[in-house]
Amino acid sequence: MNNPINWFEIPVEDLNRATAFYEKLFDAAFRCETIAGIDMAVFPHVKPATGGALVKMAGLTPGEQGTVVYLHTPDLQAALEKVQEAGGRCCMPAQALPHNIGTIAMIIDSEGNRVGLHQPA
Repeated sequence: MNNPINWFEIPVEDLNRATAFYEKLFDAAFRCETIAGIDMAVFPHVKPATGGALVKMAGLTPGEQGTVVYLHTPDLQAALEKVQEAGGRCCMPAQALPHNIGTIAMIIDSEGNRVGLHQPA
């Protein structure tokens, strides 16, 4: 198994607000759809790459506790500069990782989720 990660979902309270936040953060358009009664905004990706979505559904609550998803960014500093402007905040400043892995930071998104950002070396 080369990559066990297949799909991820980030819970949101306000799908429009969350979509606007991430579209601004990544300068990308998300695809909005409803599948099995679940409203979602899908992160842009090219199959077979790992995909994910912002989801609004009963039983999922945004929050700072729990699993942290790290999203790729080619320019961590530029992404961090957009976070507050887009309605979020930085909760862990950029930190270089050992072994030439890259640099990471953590943010709180517009919905209150703790999300990691990773710029590979």
